[in-house]
Amino acid sequence: MEIISNITQDVIKRAANSLINGHLVAFPTETVYGLGADATNEKAVSRIYSVKGRPTDHPLIVHISSISKLGKWAIDIPDYAIKLAKEFWPGPMTLILKRSKLAQDFITGSQDNVGVRVPAHPIALGLLSEFESIGGEGIAAPSANRFGAVSPTNIMAVKEELGVFMHTEDLILEGGQSSIGIESTIIDCTKDQPIVLRPGAITAEMIENILDVRVVLGKVKNEIKASGLLESHYSPKARVLLDTQAKPGNGLIALSSVPTPIGVIRLAEPHNIEEYAKVLYSALRESDKKEIDVVIVILPNGSGLATAIIDRLKKASTKSVPE
Repeated sequence: MEIISNITQDVIKRAANSLINGHLVAFPTETVYGLGADATNEKAVSRIYSVKGRPTDHPLIVHISSISKLGKWAIDIPDYAIKLAKEFWPGPMTLILKRSKLAQDFITGSQDNVGVRVPAHPIALGLLSEFESIGGEGIAAPSANRFGAVSPTNIMAVKEELGVFMHTEDLILEGGQSSIGIESTIIDCTKDQPIVLRPGAITAEMIENILDVRVVLGKVKNEIKASGLLESHYSPKARVLLDTQAKPGNGLIALSSVPTPIGVIRLAEPHNIEEYAKVLYSALRESDKKEIDVVIVILPNGSGLATAIIDRLKKASTKSVPE
């Protein structure tokens, strides 16, 4: 495994060729860091599952460089999905669509649907464009962490999570701190109207403004499997408790307007919702470094991005996924 910090065009070409040759490349996106493999190479994709310790029936999101590549991976794309893609791509939005023949069982978890997105990060887009220019079709890339753990938003977190599991030929590309800090919004587009399966920075309100329809949140008898839908996920080693009084020795994550009780270890005090999302995972990781047993999190109020933050924290507070 090699970490590369100075990302030049030559580095992008090297990384793209590494993917073509079946190796893994961890790379930055605006949401979190992803662990990438050639989405048409079953052996390479199997290594993603191995490195992450992820069950093989959990589907992966395919990353492409632009909406023009969407038809390679999906069929019967509804008009409203095209409208969303034109509005929010590149960006933190994954669309679940009926899969094409290119999307094999090892990508989709044997479902008839596939998740696709166009990330909004210059390194990710550069890598995708170069990869496609030399014959690649798409990069499968879940978050670059062990299954069920906190997603990485910087290069050191990727190294700490996966370094010992990656091969010598694999690469990690440095791209700074993720600007959003939580995973993409996942929207089921296989039905007459969109269903938000996982909230994110593309909010229900934003979707409704574009489509002029009421957006349904949650599974609502939806049988589709997608990333991050388990009841327990995004969990640090510490026990996470929500909206309760912090005691001495506990860690605390809350907006800056919430005071820190005496003896409590402040892990983050963001000033607004956007900053809350950006620092959340780093703060949870910091609790592990400090060997804190209990982290108290005061949930933000409101809708929009706050809904996504609350979703992640409720899952982080439910301990059923093995660490």
